[in-house]
Amino acid sequence: MMNRSDRAKQFMPFDAMKGLKEALREREERHSRVDKRILSDENIQKISNQLQRLSVGDCISVTCYRGFHEIVLPGKLTQIDFAFKFIYVNDEKILFDDIYDIKIL
Repeated sequence: MMNRSDRAKQFMPFDAMKGLKEALREREERHSRVDKRILSDENIQKISNQLQRLSVGDCISVTCYRGFHEIVLPGKLTQIDFAFKFIYVNDEKILFDDIYDIKIL
């Protein structure tokens, strides 16, 4: 006769196709990738002007290109470096060339 815990184990769910969920997730991620947009000179100038107005501590929302995806990253500007052309939002580095838009919140 089986004890209660052994009987319960037979009804536990199991992954009949081990790794299928991960493979599907990876495939979905690959299909949602986008190419990096090429900005016009007008948009580049607009972003440059926005960057000049920023100060460390500002709450901003940055639309940028990262890892084959276009993302919106809201947060606090923690660092800006004009020499090496990058900013940090919530301790995440974003290159100037990857920025599509900046909004001060």
